[in-house]
Amino acid sequence: MSRYSAFVRILSLALLGAPLAAASPARSADAAPAAAAPVASTSDHTMWDLTDLYATPKAWDESYARTKAAAGQLGAYKGTLGKSAQDLAKALVAISDLNREAARLYTYASLASDQDLRNGPNLERNQQAQALGTQLAESTAWVAPEILQVGAKKIHAFVAADNTLKARFDYFLDNTLRGAPHTLGVEAEGVLASAGSILAQPDTLHSILANAELPVPTVTLSDGTQVKLSQAMYEKYRQSANRADRKLVFDQYWGAWKKFEGTAGSMLTTQVMGDHFTAQSRNFKTALEAAQFPDNMPAAVYRTLVAETNAALPTLYRYLKMRKRLLGITDDLQYYDNYPPMFKLDVQPKFDVADSERITLEALEPLGDDYLNLMRKGFSSNWMSVYPAEGKKLGAYMNPGAYDVHPYLLLNHNGDFTSLSTLAHEWGHAVHSLLADRAQPYEKSNYSTFIAESASIGNEMLLNDYMVAHARDKQEKLYYLSAGLESIRQTFFRQVQFAEFELAIHEELERGKPLSGERMSQMYCNVLRKYYGEAEGVMKINPEYCIEWAVVPHFYYNFYVYQYATSMAGAAELTDQILKEGAPARDRFIKLLSAGGSDYPYELYKRAGIDMATPAPYRALAARMNHLMDEIERLEAEK
Repeated sequence: MSRYSAFVRILSLALLGAPLAAASPARSADAAPAAAAPVASTSDHTMWDLTDLYATPKAWDESYARTKAAAGQLGAYKGTLGKSAQDLAKALVAISDLNREAARLYTYASLASDQDLRNGPNLERNQQAQALGTQLAESTAWVAPEILQVGAKKIHAFVAADNTLKARFDYFLDNTLRGAPHTLGVEAEGVLASAGSILAQPDTLHSILANAELPVPTVTLSDGTQVKLSQAMYEKYRQSANRADRKLVFDQYWGAWKKFEGTAGSMLTTQVMGDHFTAQSRNFKTALEAAQFPDNMPAAVYRTLVAETNAALPTLYRYLKMRKRLLGITDDLQYYDNYPPMFKLDVQPKFDVADSERITLEALEPLGDDYLNLMRKGFSSNWMSVYPAEGKKLGAYMNPGAYDVHPYLLLNHNGDFTSLSTLAHEWGHAVHSLLADRAQPYEKSNYSTFIAESASIGNEMLLNDYMVAHARDKQEKLYYLSAGLESIRQTFFRQVQFAEFELAIHEELERGKPLSGERMSQMYCNVLRKYYGEAEGVMKINPEYCIEWAVVPHFYYNFYVYQYATSMAGAAELTDQILKEGAPARDRFIKLLSAGGSDYPYELYKRAGIDMATPAPYRALAARMNHLMDEIERLEAEK
């Protein structure tokens, strides 16, 4: 996931989610920022080279000025869309070309900013790029109403008569016509587009607090090691074999967030209010309905996902009981016991970047040479920012915003198996973007979030199977089997857990009830207790840890998290088909990725042979989890 998603998200305000005009919710900032040098490449390809986007900050400034000026001229096309097919094509091409350049401007600015969130000039440039996106949304707010005024019959005739419309804009035009009940008048569309600057602020504020300004506690571990608990260090030491250290890390890290419970609650409440405002403005009953409309997503997908996940909770409980037994815990299993490996290795495996790239290529061999060659090209280029650094954005993402250049990847690689798996995951996103960009025009390249995790999670599953198959001994095989289990817990059950909480806080607001940080922690506790079986005696949930919701950035992405879980179920079925069928299934998979945003994602999945509104994919994933546990128990019995 990338912050580029936030840039394209505002489009739903103006053009109902079609990838014609990317725009950003951010505050307007017209003053030119001070120059800041782009991050330079290094010889080992572990630092991205932003000069592929713009040679210098001055070149960025010049492109920004040209694009901003051109955006101000788009009103000249107003009133021309119904004259002829050629006039419609001319207007849409002009808008699309400006949006393509705006996306490239934003990609440069956001990457430079994320490299060091303390850098003022880069933060200013990032604000400028976001504001430009908002300006473009404002400047094109008349497009959807005018298309609807022209009428479906005439628009379809124009598409049939013009090759440019047919090749580049047919899907956008169909989607716009479908959105008639939720499209407002020109003036109202302009107001909604202008609101994008305000609606983006909760995400921006959360990122600054979480990544740069939250006071980080320092703890002393049982062996005397002092650790400053940044998110990266928290994620490392929550895996400690020493249970007292795990508890200390949890107590201190979540205690630091607990002090900002009110602030975090206000930020997320503002996000939920913004989602509700947009939904109401567009005549949707709920924020979830509004979020699913651009993808034409059947409501049955969300309902089936949640129902099947709840039905599969006994499988999760089985895993947690196995974890308790293997960790030798004799009292209550606690939330901080989720992360240490169930199987210890005498020497913890380490993977530098070169190892991670080599192993990933070997593991993904079933995906074929075309897929692997795209990855090899990226590995040999300066497309990644690999290592942690002070002020750098935490986590990992792939940014596909520069259609005419290449994807960029941010990692925080620390040499463990999680880092290896993360590299494989993010390169799944990158190859997906490369395939879509190669096969589709710009206007159809921006694939849905619903499809976006298919390649990345599929990569993780193939990697895990590879590591199990190539383990040096039984103990290492058990280690990787347990890692596969934990991946399903975090990417499937945990994401649906997030999705239930996200829906709950939206529904709370929609019922007219107030939200606060304290109330959100109570609601999150209720979800945790269900998912981790507190009533069934599986795990005890400490209420102090229920502030966990405050750190999750995906709650600012408008019903994004449930699509992680659907993607994992889809990826499990796709990779299983590839391993069983070979080339035919692989071709369907590549075709799915290459389709980009050329059709609705639910339909694209169905063409690949998977119906995400039925129980089958989710039950298959639960079966995979049970199979992994069966293998662990079989190997244990052999010992």
